[in-house]
Amino acid sequence: MWNTIIEGVTKANNFLNDIVWGWPVIILILGTGILLTVMTRFLQIRKFKASLDETIIPTVKSIGRRGNKKDKSSVSQFEAFSTAISGTVGTGNIIGVTSAILTGGPGAVFWMWISAFFGMVTNYSENVLGLYFRKKGKDNSLSGGPFYYIYYGLKWRWLAYVAALFTVLAAIGMSGAQTNKISGTIANSLGSEDMMIKLIVGIVVALLVGIIIVGGIKRIGKVASLLVPFMSLLFIILAFVGIGMHIVNVPAAFAAIFSSAFGVKALAGGVTGYIFSVVIKKGMARGVFSNEAGLGSSVIAHSASETKEPVKQGLWGIFEVFFDTFIVCTITALLVLTSVDLSSINPDLGDTAFIMDIFKNNFGVFGTVTFAIILPLFAFTTIMAWSYYGEKATGFLCKKLGEKGEKIGILVFKIIYVLLIVASAVITSSLAWEISDTFNGLMAIPNLISVVALSGLVVKITKNYFDRKKGKEVEPMLSAYEDLNEEFKKTLKEEMEDSKEN
Repeated sequence: MWNTIIEGVTKANNFLNDIVWGWPVIILILGTGILLTVMTRFLQIRKFKASLDETIIPTVKSIGRRGNKKDKSSVSQFEAFSTAISGTVGTGNIIGVTSAILTGGPGAVFWMWISAFFGMVTNYSENVLGLYFRKKGKDNSLSGGPFYYIYYGLKWRWLAYVAALFTVLAAIGMSGAQTNKISGTIANSLGSEDMMIKLIVGIVVALLVGIIIVGGIKRIGKVASLLVPFMSLLFIILAFVGIGMHIVNVPAAFAAIFSSAFGVKALAGGVTGYIFSVVIKKGMARGVFSNEAGLGSSVIAHSASETKEPVKQGLWGIFEVFFDTFIVCTITALLVLTSVDLSSINPDLGDTAFIMDIFKNNFGVFGTVTFAIILPLFAFTTIMAWSYYGEKATGFLCKKLGEKGEKIGILVFKIIYVLLIVASAVITSSLAWEISDTFNGLMAIPNLISVVALSGLVVKITKNYFDRKKGKEVEPMLSAYEDLNEEFKKTLKEEMEDSKEN
């Protein structure tokens, strides 16, 4: 019975996946990034230093200090960033990159870079629009996301509801892929593929997630802000050591990435075209899975930030994608490509077992144990972040039902979300990836359409911010709503006066 259900789900998903990840969506993702890059005059290059100066550098300096104590309903910039980065830095950076290389070849990495370069400004634009059109709830908490700027910005209400529905599906799909990797990693580290072990892991993960998501964005933000920097640093150090052990292979690794990106192998034209499309598809799909630029997901976390300036939080989006893909994903790719000969890989070896073998071969038992800790933690924080995204989308869908209806809707989502964590722990790895890819693609479509339609506004808000930074006397564009704009202006003025006194 279970096998029949899985077979039916696989066939249905394969059919939908071929449509969702066809050339039109790939062109939409790249086209949106290219359009925004041109309209903002290569903002991701011109203002990259500013993105560091305004985001990670002052944040590192202020670690240990509390955020805005006056605003207990919001989260600090770093907590919002940590929640967002925990949604992006996950198994996609390790297993996703490995899977992309195994199925699409080393050239898939090149297309991950391409999607990330243009995705930096796409993610920036999403954050700007998310903060500009976010709304304040009765508890003074701030909520935003693609469905908000579609509903209140474009006023395409039907598309806003579609975007919210696709966000819920993407949350479930992303959670499934992450849980599947946790159960697979722990089972592999124990040298077993026993379904019962995976089921027990799924139940434990579901219980932990259930406990944490009850606390909402503040608890998720605090947990993520503790775990994400530690995990990222540990993984980067180990990966660098692994690459250093095979440093002589680095030039060949880069050569393989660039040579196979365009299908230069001497194959028949039709086969080359097919290989080329697979390489791009895997690179783009895994790139979006990893950095989420174009999905409009991380903006949901960023919108809860105490930051009043849309552009300032938008600059976090540039750094977020850069860190996720150009640093973490590239390090993973180099670790894989320098450690093994891809031509001698057993095709039946799964992506989780493959990357775990690399850690084992490079670092012995220490590598196996460390990997078995790092990957589940990466995946766990991603599951937490996506539970928040799905919760916010569900709340938006149920808003018309009143406060009670909204609470019931969110409760039902949380219950389903937690139960599906258990189910996803025991399905095959490939199915977990493909379902997540499909739902991510669906979520990206309405979001990218709206970002393109509102691109002129992004340029205006950006110019407004940097004009004010230069000392020009212009009216701040902090919110689309007059009351919030005035409130945020007042807050900024008070913060400026406080900083002068200190």
